[in-house]
Amino acid sequence: MSQPKHFQWRREGSVGVITLNRPEKKNPLTFESYAELRDFFRGLKNEKQTKAIVITGAGGNFCSGGDVHEIIGPLTKMAMPQLLEFTRMTGDLVKAMRHCPQPVIAAVEGVCAGAGAIIAMASDLRYAAPSAKTAFLFVRVGLAGCDMGACTILPRLIGQGRASELLYTGRSMGAEEGLAWGFFNGVADGVVDLSLEKAKELAAGPTLAHAMTKKMLHQEWNVGLDEAIEMEAQAQAILMQTRDFHRAYEAFAAKRKPSFEGD
Repeated sequence: MSQPKHFQWRREGSVGVITLNRPEKKNPLTFESYAELRDFFRGLKNEKQTKAIVITGAGGNFCSGGDVHEIIGPLTKMAMPQLLEFTRMTGDLVKAMRHCPQPVIAAVEGVCAGAGAIIAMASDLRYAAPSAKTAFLFVRVGLAGCDMGACTILPRLIGQGRASELLYTGRSMGAEEGLAWGFFNGVADGVVDLSLEKAKELAAGPTLAHAMTKKMLHQEWNVGLDEAIEMEAQAQAILMQTRDFHRAYEAFAAKRKPSFEGD
């Protein structure tokens, strides 16, 4: 993929790394960076050599949300059609993250607020530095907590009561609290290195199977158990036709570690 204009992108083997890179302002988003991130995640379905994604921020912070002067100010002057175009566009970023086939890992340091908290929430896995402070602070600017899928995704991660408290109050959730509540999968000083390590582990696994797991985790939110079991039966039957499945069996029979190739 070509180098984006509003954030950094690099590849480490089969792992892609997105770095939000406005450290002087704690990596806030603009209209342009929202749209570019959305389009970038949409394009990842065509990146066959990229098998896992890490998203992080530069300068010791993850993302402070929408830029106050470049987004919040202009929004106060827009009419309803323009406002709805913006809110749908931000929601489309979350959709793009959930629909891209690669597992996405958020490496969270320092400030993780507003849309930054949403990006972390929309990732498949989240690891935090001890400095991480996550806040769904929409209420602090007079908006509802129901932003970019927060009222759907957050309760599924940490429970309805805990999600309600964070969305109503806009308070910060510390790293250890987030770990105890199940928002974070781990806390470590070298959180970017840890996230890269986890991403490389996933990238070395069966790519098609990971993509199917992600797809089922997303789609089964809206179905009953019987339908979910049938969906999973069909998914597994499809994957049983892949060469990676056969490689795994052959490796097991030969008492060696399988080498997955994503086909």
